Amino acid sequence: MFQTLKNAWKIADLRKKILYTIFMLLIYRVLCYIPTPGVDTSVIQNALSSYSLLEFMNMMTGANLGNYSIMAMGITPYINASIIMQLLTVAIPKLEELNKQGEEGRKKIAQITRYVTVGLGFIQAVALTGGLRANTTGTLGLITIGFCLAAGTALAMWIGERITENGIGNGISLLIFAGIISNFAVTIGSYIRTLFVDIAQFQLGSFIGIVLVFLILVVGVVFVDLGERRVPVQYAKRVVGRKMYGGQSTHIPLKINASGVLPLIFASAIMQFPATIFAFFPNWGVSQWWNDNVHMMSWGYQVIFALLIVAFTFFYSSISFNPVEIAKNLQQNGGMIPGIRQGKPTSDFILRISRRITLFGALFLAFLAVLPTIIYSIFGLNLPFAASSLLIAVSVAMETMRQLESQMTMRHYKGFLN
Repeated sequence: MFQTLKNAWKIADLRKKILYTIFMLLIYRVLCYIPTPGVDTSVIQNALSSYSLLEFMNMMTGANLGNYSIMAMGITPYINASIIMQLLTVAIPKLEELNKQGEEGRKKIAQITRYVTVGLGFIQAVALTGGLRANTTGTLGLITIGFCLAAGTALAMWIGERITENGIGNGISLLIFAGIISNFAVTIGSYIRTLFVDIAQFQLGSFIGIVLVFLILVVGVVFVDLGERRVPVQYAKRVVGRKMYGGQSTHIPLKINASGVLPLIFASAIMQFPATIFAFFPNWGVSQWWNDNVHMMSWGYQVIFALLIVAFTFFYSSISFNPVEIAKNLQQNGGMIPGIRQGKPTSDFILRISRRITLFGALFLAFLAVLPTIIYSIFGLNLPFAASSLLIAVSVAMETMRQLESQMTMRHYKGFLN
């Protein structure tokens, strides 16, 4: 691996891309420490311990929400806008038509997504600051805070797009990755500080257990992320003019975890809403019952959480994967799955395989999500990282590795995977 990095550093354009990516990530991290004017951060810190939804948002923004910097909203509005636009593309014929127009249509959809991102960033900032009564300068100050945080979201989106265009990897994913890694670094720093400052408080057994669980989870995430079911496809030979086409064998790769971390994010957000709403009405009887029976460490919470993850995994698979369209394209290009007739039998076969591997991926995500609670209940070990954070970090690292590998391969250098 180190030899590969050394080889990549020797290539001028790759070296420029790596340096550009690092430089833009450093700019993003510096901006994360610029405070937002007119905000009482002590109110925000108290709210984080009271509302689980805010704690989840703080985790997704790399602790920027807790500091309430100009990057407090982070890239979350862009993710929400992208998901909304993806769903609307299926529901609204005009957007679906734009999506089918090729590169130009996708550029228009991307432009609309940017506008929606800024709008969501402003609305979320004003609603959150006003709802928590964290602004100290009245209505005009609240609007100013909204513009500051919306501008921070737009700047984060611009940095991510510049990294994608001129650097290595997906810029938006790398910004989330940088925030998660910064949280990991804080956790590691606290352990090191305890070891050297107050060694009597350092628990060696817990530290070893956390490291072992971390390594096991990383190996599991990598294994599932790389896993895929390859459906064989045979193309018939056909003569066009004086040339013969087809006759080769290939496959359709179906990833085990095609939905990525989206089901985890959706399910986590939904599970936080009831607790957040009930926190505003503590005198309600249902509020007290929910806090006593469906809190984060209860089995009821974990069962509902796991079922939501499974449901969202199948939902995302149903809107992002169309076996009928795949079967139609195969038939138009003279391809067929050996032993399966073309047309509806092919689409049914692909759908059946897709459901099986989606079920496995959904169960894996559900297990990954409830594992920290299981470990705490059995061994009393409190993991300092969330399953979604680990999955995002490992997936982004692997995707960036694959992009660097592909560029190394084009230049005839030995890469990470060899």
